[in-house]
Amino acid sequence: MTPPTTQLPLYQLAHGRAGDKGNTSNISVIAWDQACFDVLVAQATEAKVAEWFGYRHPTKVTRYVLPKLKAMNFVLEGILDGGVNDALNLDTHGKGLSFWMMDMPIAVSQDLAQKLTVREYSQTV
Repeated sequence: MTPPTTQLPLYQLAHGRAGDKGNTSNISVIAWDQACFDVLVAQATEAKVAEWFGYRHPTKVTRYVLPKLKAMNFVLEGILDGGVNDALNLDTHGKGLSFWMMDMPIAVSQDLAQKLTVREYSQTV
């Protein structure tokens, strides 16, 4: 029997950074610990990230897994409306996209959710 899971936003399992170059955004996801990293490797796939950013119409998503750092780097091509100099919208920088990435829902076990909730609370006190 599969243990019950709950959905948490990715930011409860990791932090991130992002940058851009031309029409490409680079988003790093750095897990809080090994348990979080294992869940993220299984669920934060190229396909899921491409779907999550579907409204931006990426032409390609590539994931680089960095196990020694408990991190992943996602390169999203064709996602910035042509880049800073070509786009007509006000925010064409890829830096802001890490905030959207951090909201992506991730299914976690009840045990891990409990640990992450306790951690989040203890970091704010």
